Amino acid sequence: MLHDIQAAVSMQALDKRALELTREIAMLPKHVAEIERKLESHERKLAADKAALAANQRERKTREGEIQTQEQKISKLRDQSLQVKTNDQYRAFQHEIEFCQNEIRKAEDRILDLMGESETLTANVTVAESALKAERAQVEAEKKVARERTDQDKAALAELEKQREELRISMTSAIYTTYEKLRRTRAGVAITEAVDGRCLACNIAIRLQYLQELKRQDSVQCCENCGRILVYNPPVSFEGLTGASASAHPAA
Repeated sequence: MLHDIQAAVSMQALDKRALELTREIAMLPKHVAEIERKLESHERKLAADKAALAANQRERKTREGEIQTQEQKISKLRDQSLQVKTNDQYRAFQHEIEFCQNEIRKAEDRILDLMGESETLTANVTVAESALKAERAQVEAEKKVARERTDQDKAALAELEKQREELRISMTSAIYTTYEKLRRTRAGVAITEAVDGRCLACNIAIRLQYLQELKRQDSVQCCENCGRILVYNPPVSFEGLTGASASAHPAA
């Protein structure tokens, strides 16, 4: 019976570690997806800034073309104004020239605005390109680490499953069945300790007579409240099985 309890304690430690590995294996792709999502968001922002800069440059060229067109019109209007016969005709030409000059001023003002916007956009693009280069390298490095960690975790999980099967074979079917039922229905904790006269899992006091029977370790004893298998001063330390330094509880 003592061997079965010891094997069950060991199995619970293996199951706890296996659950941690399983969760990490499931978490790593989510982490990779999250950093890729952030990278894609930054890439879209850079693309938008580049598109805005290109649109800025196109509009600037358009405005410069408009200025050139208006200047050509002014030159032609001035030539034509020299051939007029009346003051009214001359004033009409002057009015058209003033209109063209006003259009030129509007275009020049817009070009100044575009130049200011262009400076900001150019700076944003330069900074973003540099940051994205570093971010892409970081993402690739993290993806590589995640792949390696996943492979390591899967290998460790396979080894744990092998050790668990060896323990299962060494246990009586009754103890294993009880352990599995409790593990599934008690959030993975099928076995707990009796500490200071209480069940460590549910903190309910253990009857004195029941505690004395538990100390003898000649039969499987379960908590009368939560139903978990109780161990008293367990032969295998829970902490030791998970890699920490062993520390047995003193007998009460």
